[in-house]
Amino acid sequence: MQRWKIVLEYDGGPFVGWQRQSNGPSVQAALEDAIEGFAQESVAVHGAGRTDAGVHALAQVAHFDLEKETDADTVRDALNFHLKTHPIAVLGADPVGPDFHARFSATGRSYLYRIMNRRAPPALDLGRVWPVMRPLDHEAMHAGAQKLVGRHDFSSFRAKECQADSPVKTLDRLDVTRRDQEIHVIAEARSFLHHQVRNFVGTLVWVGEGKWTPGDVEKALKACDRSAGGPTAPAGGLFLTAVRYGPGG
Repeated sequence: MQRWKIVLEYDGGPFVGWQRQSNGPSVQAALEDAIEGFAQESVAVHGAGRTDAGVHALAQVAHFDLEKETDADTVRDALNFHLKTHPIAVLGADPVGPDFHARFSATGRSYLYRIMNRRAPPALDLGRVWPVMRPLDHEAMHAGAQKLVGRHDFSSFRAKECQADSPVKTLDRLDVTRRDQEIHVIAEARSFLHHQVRNFVGTLVWVGEGKWTPGDVEKALKACDRSAGGPTAPAGGLFLTAVRYGPGG
């Protein structure tokens, strides 16, 4: 039995999310079906992050165990052959030890949120950005974001249906920058609460519009109440960009 680590990218638009569900297609189910088509084995695929419906990935990490003897290039190419009807691509595959776990071995995760800040709606990036036509002050947004960095109770930015045992997390980075007509929000932490990044972004857009000050973000954080935070940004602008592991991962 060999454990395989794979890195993949996908367009989250057609999926109900990463996790296999009964109400529609999922990334996990597509991968498990592809593995069965390739190896004639029914396996469970474990992902590093359970992305929501509509959320994209540039470098999602997953693992599965396979009895079939094969090599890394064959795993990658065979899975891509069986995934060709889905907007999923396996970028690479590596054999790993039995103790590796895509989710629990991860030491950090990075997300990018893209805001299209112009009067014209997106055409080429439709479903991959949040179009906000009102002018946004990205410097004020960045100042507000810094109020959230560190170890805090993030109840004000946690989805009501979040199943995490604790709302306390350590946010390592939350930067807001402008790139021409786009505003990028980069978030890094060991792990995140359900909708945490999207709730950050919705709140920071209020700051960018002048509805809130950076101080209001701090007040919302200290309230530890979801009703004190800003709105949830749409899923389509969010990308899982990296998953980090320690030595040997």
